[in-house]
Amino acid sequence: MRVENLVHHLSWNSVLDMEFAGNAVSDWLVALAWLLAVPILQHLLRAYVLTWLRVWAGRTKVHWDQGLVEAMGSLRTSLLLLVALYPVVDDLDLPHRISRAGEILATIAFFLQFALSTSRFMDVLIQRSRHRALEHDPETATGLAAMSFIARLVLWTFLFLALLENLGFNVRTLLAGLGVGGIAVGLALQNILGDLFSSLSIVLDKPFQIGHFVSIDGLSGTVENIGLKTTRIRSLSGELLIFSNTDLTKARLRNFRFLEERRILLNLGLTYDTSAEKMERVPAMVRSVIESQPHIRFERAHFKEFADSSLNVEVVYWVTTPDYLTYMDIQQSINLGLLRRFTDEGIGFAFPTRTIQLSGAEALPVRLQRRSEA
Repeated sequence: MRVENLVHHLSWNSVLDMEFAGNAVSDWLVALAWLLAVPILQHLLRAYVLTWLRVWAGRTKVHWDQGLVEAMGSLRTSLLLLVALYPVVDDLDLPHRISRAGEILATIAFFLQFALSTSRFMDVLIQRSRHRALEHDPETATGLAAMSFIARLVLWTFLFLALLENLGFNVRTLLAGLGVGGIAVGLALQNILGDLFSSLSIVLDKPFQIGHFVSIDGLSGTVENIGLKTTRIRSLSGELLIFSNTDLTKARLRNFRFLEERRILLNLGLTYDTSAEKMERVPAMVRSVIESQPHIRFERAHFKEFADSSLNVEVVYWVTTPDYLTYMDIQQSINLGLLRRFTDEGIGFAFPTRTIQLSGAEALPVRLQRRSEA
């Protein structure tokens, strides 16, 4: 029995020592086992480790652990298998062309997977910070949106250059060539690049932010999103207004977000049959009606001018709250109060009228004349 086991053992070892394509069978089996282990390990990682990590990350208040979990979840089997080729082609004795091709594929897959995972990690951190900022600080939310694009652009550019360096390219020469070609590309894409830089200008200068109520060329609405090329504004009637960022940086824009008080200019036209005594009391009447309202700072009221159809009184006061509905309620109360007060005083509001008066000392004589007499 011992002899048979020894013979069997020797024959199995001899099979493993046999060479195939320049490598022992045992080396091929190790390489195959290594490649099969990669998807198995990834499946176990997704099924057990990531499930436990997501539960753990959901209990913490920090965001980096959730970003790390999402980055690990972005691992792709195809890219991991290509990365696993690197130790295989390094260990096996293969032709130079095949070995070099395997190394190139493994290097590209490694940098691509690293870029995808890192980009996912940054996206989770920035998006969670942006959602939190939308509730408390919309200005920061806009900056975070632009920061996400810039961070990803820098990441992919850096990794692309690092990949070329690892593949044996002269990056400095390539950058010099890209600089010349970049001029032509910049001229061809100047409108798109203009909107991009205008977006960065809006983010840095902050003339308006997400959630601000703005008016542009007679169109008003609330800013919903500031993109790389366009800005979206939700109008009062419900439709979505889309503006080019370049147009916004050139337009005269009114931002009501920082409105603290409203200056109201009120013109009252009274009829010409109003006596001078009543006109003298009008400013005091107007002041008493206006100052009876809340959130009001009265400034002045004056008999301003003799107009074509009215005696004009100019009134200026301030509403000390930016809320539009509150302002309209106050204005309505003032209008009703002025109407009641002037009615009680017998003062009428004027409207455009024109009176034609014909007068003469004597009636003009009219004489009919026959044609024959003429």
